[in-house]
Amino acid sequence: MEHDIQGIVKHFKIAGSLMNAESFGSGIINDTYNLTFNVEGSARRYIFQRINHRVFKNPMEVMENISRITEHIRNKMRNQEPTLALRQLVVVETENGTGCFEDENGNYWRAYNRVENAVTHDTLESPQMAYEAARMFGWFQRMLTDLPEPPLHDTIPDFHDTPKRFQAFQDILRRDPHNRAQGAKPEIDFVLKHTEICNVLLNQAEQGFFPVRITHNDTKINNVMLDENTCQGICVIDLDTVMPGLSLYDFGDMVRTATSPVSEDEQNLSKVTMRMPIFEMLVRGFSRETHAFLTPVERKHLAFSGKLITWEQMIRFLGDHLAGDSYYKIHRDNHNLDRCRTQMALIQSMFDQEEAMNTLVDSVFEELA
Repeated sequence: MEHDIQGIVKHFKIAGSLMNAESFGSGIINDTYNLTFNVEGSARRYIFQRINHRVFKNPMEVMENISRITEHIRNKMRNQEPTLALRQLVVVETENGTGCFEDENGNYWRAYNRVENAVTHDTLESPQMAYEAARMFGWFQRMLTDLPEPPLHDTIPDFHDTPKRFQAFQDILRRDPHNRAQGAKPEIDFVLKHTEICNVLLNQAEQGFFPVRITHNDTKINNVMLDENTCQGICVIDLDTVMPGLSLYDFGDMVRTATSPVSEDEQNLSKVTMRMPIFEMLVRGFSRETHAFLTPVERKHLAFSGKLITWEQMIRFLGDHLAGDSYYKIHRDNHNLDRCRTQMALIQSMFDQEEAMNTLVDSVFEELA
């Protein structure tokens, strides 16, 4: 569907005239554009997005969260690192003073400043990049430990409630609305074999061992912006899923998305493995920023969290495949099933290396003591 970008952008407080609008990024949820404006003879760029309101049911609440988060971080950085404060995300207000505009077709739009001289990477290019990404997600959690009340909105309720995710998967499996279960039997059997994974973190949280924190919940490498010259972390982006949660959700998703050497839809499963050197850099980077506030039980479950989040993502991909590909964008037949299979191979690799992963976590935190 074509969108009237020229008309929609007029509802935002952006100076100058629109020179160019082009699709941007590799996200599979929202539609993203890079806008270039002429401001008194100089080019100024913005990120413009259509929020997927089928996924984020209340876009206004999403933008309330993001406005609070970005303002809080900028205010803290002005005192701690003023130069870096100037390179943080800023929500561009609409003409009505909100962070979101609803067009006549019921689509919701937002705009951010474009952080210049900073880049994102869709693939992990070095162990040092893994370290820096993990450090930045740890930094992000640390920066928000003192966010004032009220609590953030739950932008996707029960997002990491793995038992509920599993219940939803079971419901889709029972209905099998597109008769796809027979073609995914090995993957279904693997899920059912490892259901004990479901409740571990939430049981610990219910007993008070895991405090509720503010978490990002989508800690892929391409959600960290790095300085294009120094490769140092600048800011964390894609904040739609930031909400109350468990710290280990973020670390677990880093393990899931960064330790495999191939993309999450790789069809050659022999290439999928959990790389221990990358896992070590994730632990070192994340712990540098979080060791002062993580509880002993949180530390103990760092390695486990990678297995949990990968299993959870596996059932999400598999469930979406069974349901007819209604959530994730697909680009080929059985795309979500391919994504599911890479998660399954990665989990198995974690099972094979679990003892070494736990030993490494213990040693890193001992060094920081």
